Amino acid sequence: MKLYRHPFNAMGSPCEIQLYALTHAEALRVAELAVADVSRLEARYSRYRSDSFLSAINRVAASGGRITVDEETAGLLNYALACYQQSDGLFDISSGILRRAWRFDLGALPDESQIQALLAKIGWHKVRWKAPILEFPVPGMEIDFGGVVKEYAVDRAASLCLEAGIKHGSVNLGGDIRIIGPHPDGSPWRIGIRHPRRQDAFIETLLLYDGALASSGDYERCIVLDGVRYGHVLNPKTGWPVRSLASVSVIADFCVVAGSASTIAMLKEDHGPSWLESLGLPHLWVDVQGEVGGSLAGVPSADKRPL
Repeated sequence: MKLYRHPFNAMGSPCEIQLYALTHAEALRVAELAVADVSRLEARYSRYRSDSFLSAINRVAASGGRITVDEETAGLLNYALACYQQSDGLFDISSGILRRAWRFDLGALPDESQIQALLAKIGWHKVRWKAPILEFPVPGMEIDFGGVVKEYAVDRAASLCLEAGIKHGSVNLGGDIRIIGPHPDGSPWRIGIRHPRRQDAFIETLLLYDGALASSGDYERCIVLDGVRYGHVLNPKTGWPVRSLASVSVIADFCVVAGSASTIAMLKEDHGPSWLESLGLPHLWVDVQGEVGGSLAGVPSADKRPL
């Protein structure tokens, strides 16, 4: 059995599927099956494509109408609702509209009046959702599955590989990772956790036999003005970036859980670490002062078998 790597690009990120198989043909067949599903989800839920179902939803939202959604979309909406409730309204898929104000490519802060105007159109509590009908009583709203669908795609890709008979491998979509199974000799996958302030540096190396890992941080898109970093993780209640944690990494059985937990912790700012502890999920955080903490901090690599 040999390890085959299948790199590709999806959802705006470099991705890779690694599979152990008897032949390259078998590995390629399974990898292409998984990549096809990732592409399907990207085409269906991309905000950049006018022909996506998400764009169809947002056209209805803009006019204040209602739309019937399919079972898969309903599942994503139900999960987003659960995250909204568990985060006290901080994880809100209607907050993506704030990107109209936060243009990180311009290198300047938005006008507060622009933020306030957008906040009036944010809030999942303003949406009426009872499957299969999604209704927007407030015209001008929109939703964005960016905080859910990539991690969901990771879980689906891993499941498809398992169903196809692959027992050892990993799926990595832009740093969101799901382990299909350990190496054939039983050894774990070594995964480095990126340092939020030093490019190409790692703060920890985790050993994973199974499960999923996802991270959230203020380093992906940001601007620095007068020594202050403004990242892309935006509080939907204030319209401004979080300023407490620089990065959060979480391990869970499913990537979608790890991803939402890491994002919610970022949004909870000073309360993020204690909230993560209450979840009981293995985690690692770095605050903006550079302090490192969490249940995975300072643990020898050989002891890091969290799942």
